[in-house]
Amino acid sequence: MSETQERPVAERTGTLQDLASVAPVTANAAPVYEVKRDAQGRSYATGRRKDAVARVWLKPGKGDIIVNGREVTTYFARPVLRMLLAQPFLVADRYNQFDVYCTVKGGGLSGQAGAVRHGISRALTHYEPGLRSILKAAGFLTRDSRVVERKKYGKAKARRSFQFSKR
Repeated sequence: MSETQERPVAERTGTLQDLASVAPVTANAAPVYEVKRDAQGRSYATGRRKDAVARVWLKPGKGDIIVNGREVTTYFARPVLRMLLAQPFLVADRYNQFDVYCTVKGGGLSGQAGAVRHGISRALTHYEPGLRSILKAAGFLTRDSRVVERKKYGKAKARRSFQFSKR
């Protein structure tokens, strides 16, 4: 038997002061996140969206974004996709203060842009942990887990049935 079960009830109960002296109450402090940088002063993070995976390196600079060895304007030709990449910097008020070098593979352009945005957001939090609350409130640190549903047998697509023919 344990020690508490062997003692009488009167000895086991105590006042609040007795309990406070045994286990001091500590306030739930917010976790402290550390700065993660490599020898070149870069922060690294991985971003994912649909089937796309982006590896992102972030360092202080003048705002250049290189995706798979090409400028962002040639790789992501649509302005909407480039706007997606700029969102974490705009929310954190760090626009044109960091250079981004990333490699991305898998999926289509839209998924790749979402993966790069996720990677940029995570790399920003590794470079400046104080930005985490801002980026998290904006929803940029959450991985968008929506993926394409798989095709089932007996169906034309994931859920669409074949066309019915009466004759």
